[in-house]
Amino acid sequence: MPDFKKYHCLECEHIYDEAKGDPDSGVAPGTRWEDIPEDWSCPICGAPKSFFKLLR
Repeated sequence: MPDFKKYHCLECEHIYDEAKGDPDSGVAPGTRWEDIPEDWSCPICGAPKSFFKLLR
């Protein structure tokens, strides 16, 4: 099983889970963070991708 990572939005604390993706925004489950387009934004608050940090 691949080692999927999670990233959280610094603005609203939304979690992007690589295993789940963001299907409502056209990001398929299993999509790695680095493969998400730079113009993607948080589906909850609209913050840019740069506002997300890796959860540890």
